[in-house]
Amino acid sequence: MILETDKLLPLIRRAATLFRGTPGRKGAIVHLDDSVEEVMVVGDLHGNLAGFARALRKADLEHHPHRHLVLQELVHGKTMYPEEGGDQSHQLVDAVCALKCRHPRQVHLILGNHELAEVTGRRIAKGGNLLNELFFRGLTTAHHDRAAEVHRAYQELFTSLPVMVRAPNRILICHTIPEESDFETFNPTVLETGRWTLADAQRGGTIYALTWGRDFRPETVDRFAHIMDADLFINGHTPCPDTGFQSPNHRQLIIDGTLAQPAYCLFPTGQPLTLDDLVQRAAFA
Repeated sequence: MILETDKLLPLIRRAATLFRGTPGRKGAIVHLDDSVEEVMVVGDLHGNLAGFARALRKADLEHHPHRHLVLQELVHGKTMYPEEGGDQSHQLVDAVCALKCRHPRQVHLILGNHELAEVTGRRIAKGGNLLNELFFRGLTTAHHDRAAEVHRAYQELFTSLPVMVRAPNRILICHTIPEESDFETFNPTVLETGRWTLADAQRGGTIYALTWGRDFRPETVDRFAHIMDADLFINGHTPCPDTGFQSPNHRQLIIDGTLAQPAYCLFPTGQPLTLDDLVQRAAFA
């Protein structure tokens, strides 16, 4: 469903305000308190509207007021408008904005590398196509000569997003973890203040490291756990086309939401958990 531009723009801006003002947010991290009983984390969706609907039914936020939902990586999908009209994944962004407005306390969208690329202009190519161009073409199909205005609103939305959600039981949810080489310039102060610059979002910067990194070595994840004072991580970013999720080391669970039945992990926050506990709670919507 495509919203009229005049109705969509206030929705996006309202959602951005709510993301910035999420209860428990300090800087770029949302700290969930003890009133939160469960967290459901969904993997990268990339325009998977049908999968999002399935995940939303599973979350059932209306009947579980102490359950929180964490989403990630909405843009740059596979579903295109006819006649080379571009990528439809902007519709998922709109749906999540509406969801945030409906459940401002329970819904979280963490920053991913594809949203970051829409902010910085970094081009992402896949299958011989530039995903950024397909995304803007889709906006043009939907919003015609106001596509640039909608894109600017999306950029404001994406810069409003938290980078992490921290559960009370020492589980940290972020899109990915830095690579070993990133630690030389990694600056936790950026996360504490929530203020990041274009340099932070480019290679060598802290925000870049937390959205683009792929390093599954045990020593890397141990170092990051020490820096962030966390025990376990739930991430997306890495495709899991055959299994839907994977645990590449003793601290990470990686989940993929691009499947017809997107992978998720629903876990309690009121007790210590092991990685095996998280893996056992990973399932398909």
